[in-house]
Amino acid sequence: MKYRTYQNSDLSISLLGLGCMRLPKIDPNKPDIDEAAAQEMVDYAYEHGINYFDTAHMYHDGASEEFMGRALKKFDRKSYFLATKMPVWMAESKEDIAKIFDLQLKRLQTDYFDFYLVHSLNVGHYQQMKEFGVYEFLKQKKEEGVIRHLGFSFHDKSELLEQICEEYEWDFAQIQLNYLDWEMQNAKRQYEILQAHHLPCIVMEPVRGGTLANPCEKSNQIFKAANPERSVASWALRYAATLPNVMTVLSGMSNMEQLQDNLSTMDPFVPLEQKDYEVIEQAVAAYKDFYTIPCTGCRYCMECPAGVEIPKMFALYNQYAPQHDTDGYKKAYLQTPESERVNHCVACGKCAKHCPQLIDIPERMKYLANYIKEHF
Repeated sequence: MKYRTYQNSDLSISLLGLGCMRLPKIDPNKPDIDEAAAQEMVDYAYEHGINYFDTAHMYHDGASEEFMGRALKKFDRKSYFLATKMPVWMAESKEDIAKIFDLQLKRLQTDYFDFYLVHSLNVGHYQQMKEFGVYEFLKQKKEEGVIRHLGFSFHDKSELLEQICEEYEWDFAQIQLNYLDWEMQNAKRQYEILQAHHLPCIVMEPVRGGTLANPCEKSNQIFKAANPERSVASWALRYAATLPNVMTVLSGMSNMEQLQDNLSTMDPFVPLEQKDYEVIEQAVAAYKDFYTIPCTGCRYCMECPAGVEIPKMFALYNQYAPQHDTDGYKKAYLQTPESERVNHCVACGKCAKHCPQLIDIPERMKYLANYIKEHF
């Protein structure tokens, strides 16, 4: 296992951390944890060098903290680092903040947290953090030794991240970072902000919820041609772990196969080289080609004789489908007038004759109709 030293301390943290949001479940449609399988994974992770375990108050509807409290009890408390988070949106008053914190200590069967985060800061949660005095409460807990290192996880625009870093004193921060979001979600800028503020970066969603373990067939082929011995997912882990300011890369592993594959990526860890970045660029291009429609919104295809709002239909798909955001896509799609939707396409072909991008619009409309039927 590769380890990195935290700041100027003697703390040595495993470059791969076990994220406890996607533990094995008894039923895939319910939050209940398959505790026997999950315990086996925790034991295996610990025995193979993982010493950073990340959970949160609402993972598995609260069961993750309770399980991890039992699962880690067999190990020397000083031999691993435990992280959990304060969900400010679950609090209705300042008093609730203290209640949640005390409950977390009880659930996790510990008297201190190595790393504690304000969970999922965005504009709304940040305002609530201020209103309820959450930072001040947690800062006091740090002074008491109940929290060793205080940070936050982030889900918003870079401008807010800069503001949060400037307005409060933090020890670290956690952001979503992977080779797809490096540009698509501006993770590059967020990483740079943390660097500028000398905050160690913890990476979440390095494999984008599993998407980058199987982005698309063409991308998979590009990765396998470059290195047949490595899994497709390993490229995503190495991308995040190669960045020098990354303290640990969290992976929410759901089975032993994923855990073993990720461990093999980190032992031995081989940082990316220039040729590897070129492979990733090719795979990202293939992914975008496969999952997006190269419409520029020029509207040369309009007006459609059947009333379909062609550029809008393509824009909605491009916005949500590559992110695998089915809920967002469905909501946005159903907000469009029924007369403008893809099902009204009669494949007359008039639109395609005027498309500067040479898109086979009737064929794409057919694809969208099937996609919507399958996913909605």
